[in-house]
Amino acid sequence: MTSRSTTTRVRAAALTLTAALLLGGLPTAAAAAPGGERPTGQVDAPVPRIAWGPCEGVGLEQFECARVEVPTDYDRPRGRTTTIGLTRLPATDPAQRVGSLFTNFGGPGGPGVESLHLLGGSLFDDDVLARFDVIGFDPRAVGTSDPATCFRDAAREQAFLATVPAFPVTDREERRYLGQMATLGASCTLFSGDRISHSSTANVARDMDLLRQAVGDEQLSYVGYSYGTLLGATYAALFPDRVRAMVLDGTVDVEGWSGVGSDELFGTRNGQAAGATETFGEFARLCAEAGPSVCALSSLGDPAEVVEATYAALREAPLTIPMPDGSTVRVGYPEAVALVFSYLYEPAAWGDLDLTLAGLAVLSGAVGPPAADAPAARSAAPSLGELLRRAGYAQDYPSLGGALASLCVDATTPGDPWSYAAKVDALDEQYPHFGRFRGWVGVQCEFLPATDRDAFTGPWDQTTDAPVLVVGTRFDPATPYAFTQPYADRWPDARVLTVEGWGHTIIGKSVCADAAVARYLVDLEATDAATCAQDVAPFQGPPVPLGEALRLPVA
Repeated sequence: MTSRSTTTRVRAAALTLTAALLLGGLPTAAAAAPGGERPTGQVDAPVPRIAWGPCEGVGLEQFECARVEVPTDYDRPRGRTTTIGLTRLPATDPAQRVGSLFTNFGGPGGPGVESLHLLGGSLFDDDVLARFDVIGFDPRAVGTSDPATCFRDAAREQAFLATVPAFPVTDREERRYLGQMATLGASCTLFSGDRISHSSTANVARDMDLLRQAVGDEQLSYVGYSYGTLLGATYAALFPDRVRAMVLDGTVDVEGWSGVGSDELFGTRNGQAAGATETFGEFARLCAEAGPSVCALSSLGDPAEVVEATYAALREAPLTIPMPDGSTVRVGYPEAVALVFSYLYEPAAWGDLDLTLAGLAVLSGAVGPPAADAPAARSAAPSLGELLRRAGYAQDYPSLGGALASLCVDATTPGDPWSYAAKVDALDEQYPHFGRFRGWVGVQCEFLPATDRDAFTGPWDQTTDAPVLVVGTRFDPATPYAFTQPYADRWPDARVLTVEGWGHTIIGKSVCADAAVARYLVDLEATDAATCAQDVAPFQGPPVPLGEALRLPVA
């Protein structure tokens, strides 16, 4: 495969960020099939005809685009329809074409069409691009697929979200935050309640099966990242005989996601507080090992202790940072924790995270500036405002409706929004800072009374005979590596590939992993318990701005 630029690596990695970091679970558990039986998944629905045509936009000449209609409710397959937007990158060697390769970049709420357009030929090894038409589609309620919206227009949504903190800290802030979430839930229900109530992951899987038939494939070839591993598991449970190949990278805890019978917070079950804590520990360790000449934080003291002191200072007195365009941005404790969490997805950008945290540490008064004779981490380092701009911090907040659509009809949450504060406090005791940030995930759905009777919540043990390739990264802040083997154990024939590295999913991080994925997709061959290294370790290559990547759609 041709080598990819570091910019492409970071742009690619951002596409696997959790869609709208604010989001999470559901107040009412979606029901499994009666008696706990596995539903057949078979639907008697018209297979859409796809009329591929040019895509609108500059630089998209290599892609084709289309829209099709699928049943809104698969219990009424010839009733109302939902529009699904999709795109494909045709195989470069049609004579050797295997078929179509469907993709999901995570979320929920991640756009499949725009993500594939942005990644293009950098996503897979050349062998894959030669043998497959790569297809991206926007799941129902997302992007070009009858999107679920929560306000009259984007401007009103952005104005509302500008008032919502990354998470509340004080009792007063918690009460205000719950009120804001109630407002959000009521608004989403008003504008998109019907779309949300038909947007379970099971219905997305049924849509994908119709699309598989529409492109003429007898069985599905699929690559799913992060939330896409839940979609893959759901599809295989509903259609076990229709699986040809599945690459499942950055696995979720499928039982923890649905959470049937659990009164735990979704933000506890998803493991992100634990994963982020472990990954941040690696950031601090590697920074200290790199030393002041490479990592500025280590010139201020022990990196972990400096960041802890910075959090404490920002909690007492938020900073107002001037931006390059003349505007200002407020950075307090919640914003700093959220920014760190975002950076942990992409180790190639940890150099910028280092400089950002060092700047915040000095400006907040948490520590004094480095000694005059201390080695500089980088000559002509950008200003803190420029670093925040590069982090996408001043950009418009992404829409929440598409992410709420699947989460709020798939997952169980405690059912009592007033119980969150105590549970979040307990999670924060166990995983400082990240526990408070991720613990509130799901509270939005406490105020969004949407259910989808076609949702699938198990059983999750698979019956497909097809081999699947399960991929895990050793230090993943969003889908902890500890989820990898238990996920694989649910499949009759799962081969596990471990990437010894950092960040969320393998997109743009390991040529070795790309080659293993290509071998599996083309030849259906994979070695169990294989390992790959990442191409560039943190602090060992040139620093890469995360900002350009974070201005892309997140998933």
